[in-house]
Amino acid sequence: MKDLADPQLRKASLGLRYRARSGETLDKLLIEAFALVREAGRRMLGMRHFEVQLLGGAAMHNRSIVEMQTGEGKTLTATLPMYLAALEGKGAHLSTVNDYLAKRDAEWMKPLYKALGMTVGIIQGQQPQDERRQAYQCDVTYGTANEMGFDFLRDRLLLRGQGEGQQDLFGQMLGVKSGTQDNPVQRGLHFMLVDEADSILIDEARTPLIISALPGEDEKIAAEAYNWASKTAPDFIEDEHYEYDHDDRTVELTLEGRQLVRSLQKPEAMDRLPLSTIYEYIQRAAKVKREMFLDRHYVVRDGEIVIVDEFTGRMAEGRKWRSGIHQAVEAQEGVEITFATNQAARITIQDLFLRYERLCGMTGTASSSRRELSKIYKVKVEPIPTNRPPVRKQLPTYIFGTADQKWAAVVEDALVEHQKGRPVLIGTRTIDKSEHLGKLLEERGIEFTVLNARHVAQEAEIVAAAGEQGKVTVATNMAGRGTDIKLGDGVEELGGLHVICTELHESQRVDRQLIGRCGRQGDPGTYRQYLALDDEILLLGLGPKKANRLEAHGLKQSKRLRNMESLFRKAQRKVERRQFRERKVLLYHEKERQKVQKQMGQDPYLDTPG
Repeated sequence: MKDLADPQLRKASLGLRYRARSGETLDKLLIEAFALVREAGRRMLGMRHFEVQLLGGAAMHNRSIVEMQTGEGKTLTATLPMYLAALEGKGAHLSTVNDYLAKRDAEWMKPLYKALGMTVGIIQGQQPQDERRQAYQCDVTYGTANEMGFDFLRDRLLLRGQGEGQQDLFGQMLGVKSGTQDNPVQRGLHFMLVDEADSILIDEARTPLIISALPGEDEKIAAEAYNWASKTAPDFIEDEHYEYDHDDRTVELTLEGRQLVRSLQKPEAMDRLPLSTIYEYIQRAAKVKREMFLDRHYVVRDGEIVIVDEFTGRMAEGRKWRSGIHQAVEAQEGVEITFATNQAARITIQDLFLRYERLCGMTGTASSSRRELSKIYKVKVEPIPTNRPPVRKQLPTYIFGTADQKWAAVVEDALVEHQKGRPVLIGTRTIDKSEHLGKLLEERGIEFTVLNARHVAQEAEIVAAAGEQGKVTVATNMAGRGTDIKLGDGVEELGGLHVICTELHESQRVDRQLIGRCGRQGDPGTYRQYLALDDEILLLGLGPKKANRLEAHGLKQSKRLRNMESLFRKAQRKVERRQFRERKVLLYHEKERQKVQKQMGQDPYLDTPG
């Protein structure tokens, strides 16, 4: 292929397209297609695919989720199976975690596709329908799972509206014909490549995408009830008025609690609600007050509650908690209450991706979820070797009795490495902790940059600069997923990037993502894990009794603790297993609900009960 002139390269690509559309299998075309993409990458981007990237591309073509380490060039690897799938002319979609990455990756790879005669479309939030339609008509389309899911639902609603318009007498009088209104934007779900597959296919799979209809009378009463419950929830005391089950995370009113509900004054609108329903509103408000915290689980932006994804640290646009939790949080924060109960349409991420004829993906961390991905999505997980041997070094884990001791040690560690001139990346679990750590660093006179869900727009710049000499970056677990940290001049000789992990996450995959920020492409780097006996993972994994005992034990300790790391790992595994069960139950209920609706002749995406 190297001997071909640019027009001949494009001609060879058109020849492959013709053969694919004449019925020749993509398996037969794979070698020539990959050779063309590799040569186009070398010419247009100055990037020639490594052998390991060709391996990754072939595995994805064969319906696999490939596990490639950080910095191994997943964005370039994706061009191989995307080009091959696009040859059939039915469209190939690539889904990534946010609008910024979708746009960045598409524009970065555009010259490669263009050299081979392929068009590239980009789906962004708030984009007009015409632009979306054009983007889906392109050979390859980059976007987010959320946007693609909402487009699928809007198209379905549109087609139903057109069908009803034709059958309806007024519709005929107004001359409504199918096709004169807006046409659907998508053209079938053919091939999907999921970037950061573990995050999208597993962590986001639990929350359905919902298009709400206008609220009716029932919603207005419910809004009054949510607000009333939120105002009165502080009057209810744990273990007196209600009991909290730490395993199932449920709230149950006691006899005293029910009596208190009956004695409280309520708005007139609530007279129509049965007592059992009013009890549920109070239980929900108490649960939200106990479990949901501003700047940890969500932020308030433009008068709306936006979920902060626990796993990526990013804002989960367009998603809502189910079972009235979202509305209870809205009431708690005093913003306008929105309703998912009056749904026009809904779909889960799991469901959306299972509708594609072919599904594959790539991520840095999927091995630990191999079973789940295979069971739900029928895809294999293939680890791809690194291009150069990794030289990342793990330093011993430090465990402390209390969070204060732990944070002091983290700041000390950062200071020591900072003085050597090494760049330091400190990972925290939540926004509030990243801001607390920021104050401590400030007190010691250390200049630093904060990267959390509040700074999405500057994310790539912050991450790209995190490898410069003497840079200190504090990040929530997003830690610039999808953006490489390249080492600045002279940093390699100093030992590379030093990563400090300040807490275990609910999933070990997220810990591995953070660790993977150092030691990319054979660069040197070190990482150290810090833990404390009052860390949240112990409460979530081992329950309140054991966690309280450990916390009390920790208060008596003034030195670093030894031989306790296995306890934290055990707690993490328990949380992971519980979340896996929850996702399995959700999938089972969704499947059963759809089965019943299909038997009744209903559309499972549009005729959804609240």
